[in-house]
Amino acid sequence: MLFPETVVAGCGNPLFADDGFGPAVAEELARFELPDTIKVMDAGLGGPHFIFTLIDPEQTKRLIIIDIADFGGDPGEIRDFRVEDLPAGSYRDIHSWDLTEPLQRLKDTIDITVIGCQPERVTAPDFEMGLTEKVHNAVPRTVRHVLELLGVDYGMAIENLRNEGRQQETDRETCIGEG
Repeated sequence: MLFPETVVAGCGNPLFADDGFGPAVAEELARFELPDTIKVMDAGLGGPHFIFTLIDPEQTKRLIIIDIADFGGDPGEIRDFRVEDLPAGSYRDIHSWDLTEPLQRLKDTIDITVIGCQPERVTAPDFEMGLTEKVHNAVPRTVRHVLELLGVDYGMAIENLRNEGRQQETDRETCIGEG
């Protein structure tokens, strides 16, 4: 089995500032103990094209993609998109490969949600490590949102991390990176 029932793919490149949003969310989600039917992965920048074409609709029933998306919102704003909301050619990776094409082929057999975060700064082709503050602050909100979509209780997940010593005690429930 290449992929389980649900795949959560964080897409992007951390070398280009806010383009690293998807991998940052995937890194946070990977800290949680999720059911075996869920796979969280850093899909990187060129990997999504190959990952999306390798998904077997007989096995995988749900795909959640986390990436930056320029939808004209405020930096750090997150929004859900269906594949139908993505005009052909509008969702491309750094190599200009059209990622809507493999998603169009899957959309009738797999439930696909694209969670887009409005970037503030993408520096490609120049390198700049780290997310801008507004996009960085969207990471914990997105983690909570993905856990809700997966039906995982955020409060219980944070408590489990604390019990394992992987989450600091605070007076409110947070994930790493949340102020």
